[in-house]
Amino acid sequence: QVQLVESGGGLVQAGGSLRLSCTFSGRTFSTNSMAWFRQAPGKEREFVAGITWGDSSTYYATSVKGRFTISRDNAKNTLYLQMNSLKPEDTAVYYCAATSTEGILTQASAYSYWGQGTQVTVSS
Repeated sequence: QVQLVESGGGLVQAGGSLRLSCTFSGRTFSTNSMAWFRQAPGKEREFVAGITWGDSSTYYATSVKGRFTISRDNAKNTLYLQMNSLKPEDTAVYYCAATSTEGILTQASAYSYWGQGTQVTVSS
């Protein structure tokens, strides 16, 4: 099992920044790819950004490319999402996810482990 705990959400004005963190523990040797997803009220959970463990390749949803950056700190067992130039449409609950599968994975169904989510609210 892998445990994921997100933090760093909050209320911010449009144009502002937030950094989300996801600390993971447990059978971390079984973790290969990790990602951030988000879900707004009444909408499907959508992929935001992902990172592969082997070569640290990163990939982003078109809607956040150039504004968000995913990264990880192996020593701290922590995944990050730096969010800049935030927009009201970025408002959602953000989830950290992990899988033992290596590769570029944008489907929620590909991830076995999920955090509890952290709320991000961007005011206009």
